[in-house]
Amino acid sequence: MALTDDTTSTSSGSAANVAGAITALSSASSTIKNAWENSGAKDVIATASSNLPQGTQDTISLAKEKVFNRKNLRSPTVFFGIGEEQPFYVEKVPSLIAERARHNLSFFYLNYVGVTTILFFLTLLISPSSIIGIGLLGGAWLAVIRATNEGSVQIKGITVTQKQASIAMGGLSVLVLIWLLSHIFWMTLFTSGFLCGVHLLLRDASMHKDEEDKVVMQGDLSLEVGGDGIGDEEEASFFE
Repeated sequence: MALTDDTTSTSSGSAANVAGAITALSSASSTIKNAWENSGAKDVIATASSNLPQGTQDTISLAKEKVFNRKNLRSPTVFFGIGEEQPFYVEKVPSLIAERARHNLSFFYLNYVGVTTILFFLTLLISPSSIIGIGLLGGAWLAVIRATNEGSVQIKGITVTQKQASIAMGGLSVLVLIWLLSHIFWMTLFTSGFLCGVHLLLRDASMHKDEEDKVVMQGDLSLEVGGDGIGDEEEASFFE
């Protein structure tokens, strides 16, 4: 009886801890969201984006349209082959393995990017120091964007343009992120590489190869009617 009571109390305590953690996470998310909205960061980023050279803006727009087009993100049903007779199997012919890998990489590349991103953030959750460091780095970027909002800033009598400040912050960010996220990066890269590699080699998505070549037929089929009515007879026989 005592063992049952201890088990019940332990389960209740675990449930309470989970509920408390979820509540704390929701509260923290709301606080961060409110702080972000009240800080005016959206307006600052929008202004900075509008100040980018037109060529850079065109390149970003083209990348969004071509590379990160949501139409290239396959649904879980297609990604896992749900409902297909044999969505995964081991191919033994080298040429067919290479063709499968090539097709899967071009067909599911955005899904692989999504898997890697999800694994990265899940791994990031177990490293609070990295989260704090990224938050501080984001604050530094926000400060630089605000300081150079007019195009330049004076630092001890030296004029620093927005481009120079962005290049300096970019280099500093790379070094800081390498220092903060090196272990997370390699862990994520190894895990996602293994999972995506298994999917790349085993997923048989050959039935989706011609998906991009489908042509939607519209309109009615009608045959020219001759004077002797042969056209009517041919049209009728065609649809029978």
